[in-house]
Amino acid sequence: MSTHAKRERLLLADLLEAAGPDAPTLCEGWSTRDLAAHVVVRERRADAAGGILIKQLASRLERVQAEFAAKPYEELIQLIRTGPPRFSPFNLKQVDEAANAVEFYVHTEDVRRAEPGWTPRELDPVFSDALWARLERTARMIGRKAPVGLVLRRPDGQTAVAHRGTPVVTATGEPGELLMFVYGRQEVADVELDGDKEAVAKLHETKQLGL
Repeated sequence: MSTHAKRERLLLADLLEAAGPDAPTLCEGWSTRDLAAHVVVRERRADAAGGILIKQLASRLERVQAEFAAKPYEELIQLIRTGPPRFSPFNLKQVDEAANAVEFYVHTEDVRRAEPGWTPRELDPVFSDALWARLERTARMIGRKAPVGLVLRRPDGQTAVAHRGTPVVTATGEPGELLMFVYGRQEVADVELDGDKEAVAKLHETKQLGL
């Protein structure tokens, strides 16, 4: 049975292939080639991927990612499709699902929503629930730098606190849209914000959301 991560991986590879290497993405300064290189390095070069979170390794990550970006684009797409090396922990189903379902979903939308005329993607309820479960577990880490208090709410009323503070803004939307919002894609996330007008503006403008 296919996992959510595997399905999103293949969808991302298809979208990157169709867009070509020079298309825009929602990742500031990155073309589709840069995004593809990021995905490959994250899975295949653990010695450099730590730079995503550790500042001391950032220069190494930048260098290695540039090396991969220089490879033929078709090769990058194939590396994404085939997945990580045989002995990578990402090959374990549980690790792949935990580490990649959200990652690939967000990057798929980074490609889709960078194109004019994009339309919302309807997610199946099981996948939406899986995204919400992940969001509940990681909300405080992702929202720790929010400039105001932030509560995430599904349309059915389920909530998760992303950041404690005042004033409080409540973001309401489907799990996939809430993920896009807290991962710093506020401008394209279909969420309704309720709270103090200035606080809402701060939340929309901040670059501090996400990992």
